[in-house]
Amino acid sequence: MSSALLALISTFALILVAELPDKTMVATLVLTTRFRALPVLVGVFSAFALQAVIAVAFGSVLTLLPESLVSAVVAAMFGLGAYMLLREGFTETDDSGVDASRTGPYPVSFLRSSMTSFGVLFAAEWGDASQLATAGLTARFAQPIPVGIGAFLGMATVAGLAVVIGHKLRGRLRPKLLQRAAGFAFAGFAAFALWQTLA
Repeated sequence: MSSALLALISTFALILVAELPDKTMVATLVLTTRFRALPVLVGVFSAFALQAVIAVAFGSVLTLLPESLVSAVVAAMFGLGAYMLLREGFTETDDSGVDASRTGPYPVSFLRSSMTSFGVLFAAEWGDASQLATAGLTARFAQPIPVGIGAFLGMATVAGLAVVIGHKLRGRLRPKLLQRAAGFAFAGFAAFALWQTLA
């Protein structure tokens, strides 16, 4: 398997697991109950694409640093991501940023629905564990395009699930358990990167 394909698959899998129980899925599901599905998808996909570009750009800058420093920064980013996921995985609050008290779609334009969805998801993903992971994986693999594509596809898959079968999926899976699993996976990546720093 080529390193580019490995980077893409690894990023996709990690982001998918990290985002399944995250506010991304909840926010997208709630937005879909307020607006039509197509403008929501356009808005959230645009937000994901921009967030992936930002994360990959940051990770690419890291590749210019010495190997040991890159490993230390990657360890710190994954450690922070693990902390964020585990903290949210052991709390019961919903921080999707979307008012869930109203039911039924709002009669608003395509542009307004898309822009609202973009704003909610861009804000929700800023500094999120998945963005940190994308930057860390870019630095680790030195494959910015495959990592960016993998991150975008992972987030887009979660959003698609939320729009199409989100309510059924949430009833069958335990989101907090998935979030804890992703947190422990991030912690493992952080420990591995730290070991590489000290080795």
